[in-house]
Amino acid sequence: MKLFNSYTNKYDEIIANKLDNIRIYLCGVTVYDDSHIGHARTIVVFDVLRRYLTYLGMHVIFVQNFTDIDDKIINKSKIEGLSTEELSCKYIKSYFKDFSALNVLYADFYPKATEHINEILAVITELVNKQIAYVTPNGIYFRVKRFESYGKLSKKTLEQLESGSRIEIDPEKEDPLDFALWKFSSDSPSWNSSWGKGRPGWHIECSAMALKYLGSEIEIHGGGQDLIFPHHENEIAQSESYCDRKFVKLWMHVGMVTFKDEKMSKSLGNVVSLREAHSRSGPNALRLYLLSVHYTKPLDYNQENLSEAIQKWRQIEHCVFELNGIKRRGEVPTQSIGDIEQIFIEFQNAMNGDMNTSLAIASVLKLANVVNKLSSLDRLTYDTSMIVLPMLNTMLEILGLKVLEVPNEEKLNIERLIKERNAFRRAGRYQESDEIRKRLYFSYNVELTDHKDYTTWKKIEIPSLSHGNGYLDNRKT
Repeated sequence: MKLFNSYTNKYDEIIANKLDNIRIYLCGVTVYDDSHIGHARTIVVFDVLRRYLTYLGMHVIFVQNFTDIDDKIINKSKIEGLSTEELSCKYIKSYFKDFSALNVLYADFYPKATEHINEILAVITELVNKQIAYVTPNGIYFRVKRFESYGKLSKKTLEQLESGSRIEIDPEKEDPLDFALWKFSSDSPSWNSSWGKGRPGWHIECSAMALKYLGSEIEIHGGGQDLIFPHHENEIAQSESYCDRKFVKLWMHVGMVTFKDEKMSKSLGNVVSLREAHSRSGPNALRLYLLSVHYTKPLDYNQENLSEAIQKWRQIEHCVFELNGIKRRGEVPTQSIGDIEQIFIEFQNAMNGDMNTSLAIASVLKLANVVNKLSSLDRLTYDTSMIVLPMLNTMLEILGLKVLEVPNEEKLNIERLIKERNAFRRAGRYQESDEIRKRLYFSYNVELTDHKDYTTWKKIEIPSLSHGNGYLDNRKT
C-alpha cells in the first residue's frame, strides 16, 4: 500500500518497523466545543486507514490525542462558568458519543496534554540543555534557525516564513520565527517547572505524547492540512532535535471541508457540527459522504452531496438485506461471480493506490448493482449469496459501514407481520396487506421487496430531518 507523503511529495510505501508494527499518531481535537464535520472527515479517513492496514495483516498501534489546555479552552471555560478540566471533560464525553455513533473504532490510546506535563518538561529540558531552546522572561522558545531543515514539510523557506506567516509577538525572543515551548503564567491552570510556573505550548504537547506512546520514529503521523504549518512543522523541528533522528516516515494530511465552496470558520458562522450532519443523513450515508472525495482534496458540504450519499447507501442497504434474506436455492451464475471477484480486486487496488476511497465506494456500488439486478430478475440464489456476502462484508468493514442490526424480538414481529400480509395478498385482500406494509414502514422503518415466491425486507437508515429525499423520521410522523 502506498500513501501520499506530504514530507517527500511522493507516493511512499508503508513499511512496518522491526516488530512488524505500524505506529500511527493522529492529532486530535481541541476540546472546547462539539466536534464539527471537518474533524469528522479527518478522523473517519484515519479510521479507514487503520481498518485497511489491519485487514492487510499489519499490527496497528493507533494514538489520538486530546488537546485539553489551550487559550480557547481557558476562554470558553470562563464563558461557561466551568473549570478548564470540567469543560474539557464535557467535550471529550461529547466527542465519544458523536464518533461512536459514526462507527469509528476506539484508538489504542487517547492521551491528554494535562496528564503528560512531566513528559513535556523532560523534552523541553533536553532542548534547553542542547541550547536549541532558550529562556526569556515570558517563556521558553525553540531556536528555529538551529534546525536546518525547518520548512521542509510546508515547503516554505525561512525568508517566506519571515515575510508572510503569523508570528507570536514577544520582544524578548531572539528571532520572530522562534516558537513557544513553555509559557510562564501564575494564573490557573499552570504547573511548576524548574524555570517557573506556566503551561506548555501547543506543539510540544504532541511531540511529548507521540514519543511516549510510539517511540522516537513512527510510521505515520497526520491530521488536517491546516496543521502542516505551523503545528506539524514545529513538531518535526523539536522532536528531531530531541531525538537526533528522523521523527516520522510518512506524513498524511486530509483536505479541508468547505461549505458552499467557502472555508468553514466560526467567524463566518458556517461551521456544521457533527451532530447536525449526522441527523441530516444517518451514520452510514455520512461516512459515504466523508469518503466520497479523495482524502487529499477539499470536500464541499452541501445538500446535493448528502442526498447523493443517502441514495448510495440505499442501494448498498438493499443489496445486503437481499443477500441475507434470500431463500431460493439454485446454481451460481458463473459470469456474475467472475464479475464480483473482479470488483473485489478493483476495491483492493483502489485502497492500495493512496487509499482512493471514492473508487473503493464505486466498487461497492458496482457489486451492489450486480446483486440487485440478479435479485430483480429473480436469479439471485442462496448459493450465490454465500460467495458474495464475505466479499461485501469485508469491503463494508474496511469502510466502516454497518447495516442496522435488528433485535431478535423485533425481527420476529416483522416476519410475523410479513407472513400475515402475504396471507392477505393471496386472499386478494390488498387493502389490508397495504396497511401492514405501511405499518412496517412507519413503526419499524422496514421496506419490503416482493419476489415471485417470497418477500424480503430491509430496515432502512432514516435521517432525523427531512431534506427532500423522500424520507422522514417516523418518530415525527
